[in-house]
Amino acid sequence: MSKTFQSFQYYNYRLWFVGNLLAASGTWMQRIAQDWLVLTHLSGGSGLQLGIITALQFAPILFLSPTAGVFADRFDKRLIIQVTQILTALLGLGMGILVLTDTVQLWMVYIFATAGGIISAMENPVRQAFVSELVPTRILPNAVALNSTSFNLARLLGPAISGFVIDWVGIGWVFIVNAALFLGPVFTVLFMREKELIKSKPVPRQKGQVRQAVHYVRGRRDIILILVIVGVVSLLGLNFQVTSAMMATEVYGLPAGGFGLMSTTLAVGAVAGSLGVARLNKPRLRMIVAAALFFGMLLTLLALAPTYIWFLIISVPVGMSQQILIASANAAVQITTAPSFRGRVMALYSMIFMGVTPIGSPLIGWVAEQFGARWSMAVGGLASMAVAIGVALFGYFHWKIRLQIDDVTHKIRLNVPISPVRAGYEELMDDSQIEAQASLDLEEQITDEEAELK
Repeated sequence: MSKTFQSFQYYNYRLWFVGNLLAASGTWMQRIAQDWLVLTHLSGGSGLQLGIITALQFAPILFLSPTAGVFADRFDKRLIIQVTQILTALLGLGMGILVLTDTVQLWMVYIFATAGGIISAMENPVRQAFVSELVPTRILPNAVALNSTSFNLARLLGPAISGFVIDWVGIGWVFIVNAALFLGPVFTVLFMREKELIKSKPVPRQKGQVRQAVHYVRGRRDIILILVIVGVVSLLGLNFQVTSAMMATEVYGLPAGGFGLMSTTLAVGAVAGSLGVARLNKPRLRMIVAAALFFGMLLTLLALAPTYIWFLIISVPVGMSQQILIASANAAVQITTAPSFRGRVMALYSMIFMGVTPIGSPLIGWVAEQFGARWSMAVGGLASMAVAIGVALFGYFHWKIRLQIDDVTHKIRLNVPISPVRAGYEELMDDSQIEAQASLDLEEQITDEEAELK
């Protein structure tokens, strides 16, 4: 089997990929329908209102992710996924009925968006940590990248389908269809082979479990750098739900189908980027920094796109650089985190990656209203470039990281004189003295991660 698709040799992962594709397609269809409903029917084209709706969807992640991470480490992940997907399907069905009966109002969308955000906050860390139970650790980066591929394939299909369904039969039927799609993971998880799951030992209930995870991350300075990059890019750069909608209506004057196509072209690049990451054994820190830099440059260029066609063309490399950044960062955090902490650390990652959206979306929506849709994109591009350059300078001056030509291979590599990873682990083990399983194979992990940084 091709190295790109090596995770597909596992039966449970194949089921997971299909279920994930169905649910993600429903998510993207719902996002497009909800945004179009708010923008064209309920708010009179207000970018601020669209930003508020987006913020309500993601605000619970900021507050509930740590608790969800504890659940992911303590309880059956499959059961949590099934329950949350059923609840999400019921929300989609309810919204569809409200729209079809012409009784929907803006405040109702506020409530549904908040409820969906609460469910998503409880599910996301579990969903991400569950991937590690489907494949061996050695190919976990491949599984994570293919996971991103399924999400972006859905992003490729969902917006386009949603846009055409809206133009054809109306917004309400989009919600009805995606309610059915959300049930996909319920059945695929149900039919998995129990004996083939690679389950981690449940963490016993005790006080301070979230605090332990925070202390663990504090000792992992490589993870901290990744979180800084992801946080800034997500806060100001990954607001396409707002910026694309504003560009479609304000700059290009498009119907719903044209708006959906904008997300589709972004997804084309994202699929290519995630498949590229799937071939890598170990995502590297320098790749994450470079991807953030190029994403910022391309996003700034996208903001200047003179015509709709140019927007679609530039969207492809924007989506590619975005997904290389996201998939590499996600895989880097997962593969280098001790198994007994993985759920909680991924919860903190989700809190940073998705939880900043409630702050960023209204801000970007306000920028769009005050200065125009193009500036709402340009702000994200400039911020992404700034954080990439800032992290590179920090590594140069604080960690004394230098570019060096290898004497044997003659390849350019990063030279890290004093490993921040080893220092972080030593601080962790001296101070917290967390249970023995957390230190399992630490020395081997440290060696691998030092090589990764170089």
